[in-house]
Amino acid sequence: MKVMGIVGWSGSGKTSLVVQVLPLLKERGLRVSTMKHAHHRFDVDKPGKDSFRHREAGASEVLVVTSSRWVLMHESRDEPEPSIEALIERMTPVDLLLIEGFKTHQHPKIEIYRESEGKALLCSEDSGIVAVASDGPLPDLAIPRLDLNDPGAIAEFILAHMRLRPADQQV
Repeated sequence: MKVMGIVGWSGSGKTSLVVQVLPLLKERGLRVSTMKHAHHRFDVDKPGKDSFRHREAGASEVLVVTSSRWVLMHESRDEPEPSIEALIERMTPVDLLLIEGFKTHQHPKIEIYRESEGKALLCSEDSGIVAVASDGPLPDLAIPRLDLNDPGAIAEFILAHMRLRPADQQV
């Protein structure tokens, strides 16, 4: 399974880019999944729901199933956060896994950079960053610069960089 990351400082537009690029990759016939890293606690469950009550009672995992989707909630409790490799192993194999966040892991990544945020470029310290998508000018870089406002070009970059072409477009 090919993996491409989307990284940047908080508020840079990582999620916005993922949701713009993902349908473009799917239109090209690819099966794409996503993984998102959060630095804060979150919950997909709600107090009072049966699944919430199962977790509250101490279940290690709760699997909720309907005819249209299923979700597996794993309680880490006192366990450390799992490695990105362990998480990827749990994913159903697809053509491409887009990972939002996990900026310190060494997989290929596109950095989103906005000069208006006043933060340093991550690519100067991270050899895993293979391109920078920006909404403005950038200093000279040894890696490609992508227009953050052109998700089609970013999707094409991902396809080319990951050597991913749907079977009907292989040469």
